[in-house]
Amino acid sequence: MRQTGRHFLQIPGPSAVPDRILRAIDMPVIDHRGPGFADLGFRVLNGMQGIFKTTAPVIIYPASGTGAWEAALVNVLSAGDRVLMFETGHFASLWSKLAAKYQLKPELIDTDWRRGADPNLLEDALRADNTHEIKAVCVVHNETSTGCTARIAELRQAIDAANHPALFMVDTISGLAAADFQFDNWGVDIAVSGSQKGLMLPPGLSFNAVSEKAMAAGRHSDLPKSYWDWTEMRDANERGYFPYTPATNLLYGLAEAIDMINEEGLENLFVRHQRHAAATRAAVEAWGLDIQCQVESEYSPVLTAVRTPDGHSADALRGTVLEHYNMSLGNGLAKVADQVFRIGHLGDFNDLMLMGTLSGIEMGLHLAGIPHHTGGAQKAMDFLKATPANSQN
Repeated sequence: MRQTGRHFLQIPGPSAVPDRILRAIDMPVIDHRGPGFADLGFRVLNGMQGIFKTTAPVIIYPASGTGAWEAALVNVLSAGDRVLMFETGHFASLWSKLAAKYQLKPELIDTDWRRGADPNLLEDALRADNTHEIKAVCVVHNETSTGCTARIAELRQAIDAANHPALFMVDTISGLAAADFQFDNWGVDIAVSGSQKGLMLPPGLSFNAVSEKAMAAGRHSDLPKSYWDWTEMRDANERGYFPYTPATNLLYGLAEAIDMINEEGLENLFVRHQRHAAATRAAVEAWGLDIQCQVESEYSPVLTAVRTPDGHSADALRGTVLEHYNMSLGNGLAKVADQVFRIGHLGDFNDLMLMGTLSGIEMGLHLAGIPHHTGGAQKAMDFLKATPANSQN
């Protein structure tokens, strides 16, 4: 049976693509070697520096975020290098598995998947590495599987306190343009991101922001690379071009996304995401359900992961919500499979969209027989009324 109305895509990415970006993508393909292409190339290459808050080069790949993970590793490391990573969730685990495939030696600091990377544990691990065999620290900024963010500035301080020379790599695939990220001020060496989250684009573009220290380290890397080679990319990017065929129409969309973000203002955008996250948590708490992230300072502005009571299936709830209200919620992954559902509140998103989302979840909780208190959506609406959107400007 046909379902009427719009589909609510409330997973934590890919996020809904705004009409402005869809219209920008709907452009004739142009000659990526022609004289006019450089205008588009410089527009997105320079524009992404502002989004990352950096003066360092930003490299753009036609790939998913996994490609940018790989590029970050292979450009600066060599076989046998030790890499310190935090197992804060499913995506942190996947990054470590990718590192192992390249004969790197990932060393995982375990967590219970209910918090971000701990700066104290990082400092202790680096102080214990007296011979500086650890060549890189890899951290996920916003762990999409758990709804926990890492305190990146404090992690940088921990590296400095240990007086350790390891490169600092940060995955901000779901964090960029939704949660504050300051590449230069926070002393990040390599940042990884993707197009389909806060940037509001379809999947298909990924990014590396690269510090001078990381560029220098790349001269000593012996891992195989061709498609991911920064050097070839940088040589072409300096002229506004790419060394191979770029995803031209996605670059048109990226240029429009950068314009939209700058029109709103990055800082206003961050406040908006924090406000919607707080309203969502108010609803969850009113329902009497448990938020997966347990550290208040690490609550994600991108998504909220919610635990269903023991003995109740999160996936069954998601199926009920999809069937009856045409809304997709994120599923639990790996260790939290069928234990959590994830509410995305990122990208091109406003108060009415949030209220529709939370109302659909509350009705779904009732239909699925999940024990809960009513009034969560009302609690979120009360929060939004008490903190009107225009107060952020």
